[in-house]
Amino acid sequence: MRRLIVLVAFVSAVVSLANTFYASYRVQRQLLIDTTLEANHAYASKLASTAEDFLQSARQQLAYSAANLPSRMDDDAWLSAEAQRLRLQTNSFNSALIVNSLGKVLGVSPEALALKNRQLDSLGAAQALSERRPLITQPYVSSAGNLVVFISHPIFGKGGRYLGYVGGSIYLKQKNILYTMLGQHYYRDGSYIYVVDQNRRLLYHPDPQRLGNVNGANDVIDSIIVDQGSGSQRMLNSQGVDMLAGYAVMPSTGWGIVAQRSTAMTLAPLNQLMANTVWHSLPVALLSLPFIWWLASLISRPLMQLAEGARRMDTPGTAEQLAAIRSWYVEAAQIKKALLKGLALLQNKIGKLNSDVQTDPLTGLSNRRGMAVALDAWQAQTRPFSVIAIDIDHFKQVNDQWGHGVGDDVILRLAQLMRACSRDADVLCRNGGDEFIMLLPDADLDAAMQVAERLRARVADAVIAGAGAITVSLGVVSSVREEGSAEAVLLAADAALYVAKQNGRNCVGITEPA
Repeated sequence: MRRLIVLVAFVSAVVSLANTFYASYRVQRQLLIDTTLEANHAYASKLASTAEDFLQSARQQLAYSAANLPSRMDDDAWLSAEAQRLRLQTNSFNSALIVNSLGKVLGVSPEALALKNRQLDSLGAAQALSERRPLITQPYVSSAGNLVVFISHPIFGKGGRYLGYVGGSIYLKQKNILYTMLGQHYYRDGSYIYVVDQNRRLLYHPDPQRLGNVNGANDVIDSIIVDQGSGSQRMLNSQGVDMLAGYAVMPSTGWGIVAQRSTAMTLAPLNQLMANTVWHSLPVALLSLPFIWWLASLISRPLMQLAEGARRMDTPGTAEQLAAIRSWYVEAAQIKKALLKGLALLQNKIGKLNSDVQTDPLTGLSNRRGMAVALDAWQAQTRPFSVIAIDIDHFKQVNDQWGHGVGDDVILRLAQLMRACSRDADVLCRNGGDEFIMLLPDADLDAAMQVAERLRARVADAVIAGAGAITVSLGVVSSVREEGSAEAVLLAADAALYVAKQNGRNCVGITEPA
């Protein structure tokens, strides 16, 4: 009888705990996958926007140069100097050319290419001459044997007479502006990005040997080519690795930027945490067995009640049911205490998992999911709130000049100042990268403006080792003034932040209510 009671009690407890553990694991696993997909999508979209801004800037440089060229097309020295300026002034191009309407090179930089006075017959040159419009070519092999992307702008004289074009080349297999922009964006968690064109050719990849290769079957690349939009999905990459990918398409070129991380690396911290939970729960379960074995013959009825309670540990109210069992002797009371302790330990571990999923690991602030939980709760309560959107001014320059270690110190210092300028009820979030959000419940626009200005001033006065002084731009909105969902309020905060950037940064911006 004692063995039977011990066996039933032990098996019931183990099965119940395993069921609860497995259910919790599945839920947290899906949350991690969804969060990673969302983060990769946001990251790819931000990089696509940055790369698109660069291309537009490069086209503007060429357009400005083209406007000044018609009257100087016969001045060889000036044309050579202009080509040199285009290449070196912003480092946007690996080479720059000025070509007349017959395809003859009038000015080139660097001169080592030995293209001056030569007739160009490359794909980019032929396309520029035939189409006579601003364009960005698909990647092709140039006459010098380089895999290039060519950006050009036509030159028109008086009366609209076509005089030629000015253009710049980006060499994909050499150090280029794409590498400078994208190569600095990496994480230690196994995430990486790549860029692919509409012909599936890799324009950027962390592995230089793969540049220029044409990818085969890939669901994300298929979506980029067909949908011409952005999104995220779980898929097998060309190497057969299970990946969580987010992607976005650059409108002017159709190039797709993909940010992805292997599913295995994403789930590794969760698997380790679950293993630790089992390991710490095991001693409690083992300590319960000697008591059950020793007193089984005398305490059959209380033990059966405890076993029944243990079998239902995955149901609501189990802790209350265990506490209500009449343990009329010390041994039964100890077993009940051990079961309750094990249940509490499991619930604490599950609570820690929930907290980790909603917390940014670097700063300890809430992440996007934690922010969404707070906003959903406030909207359900129809509780008013204000939003402060924060962006570190010229943060990329900090990373480029001082390294990501100093960049992390800047982010941590800003998080400390946000805490110092906030109330206990405020929700502080890291939205990703150098973007932060402060959610102020029951605060009107004036109060939020005061908080934002106080934070701006404290950041401007702070001196960070290795980086010196930094500044932030802030956008402030109130849910009372902005009609619509929480998402609409956040979009309004982004718009207000943009106003602050337009006003010269290191200031607080607001927008007029819709």
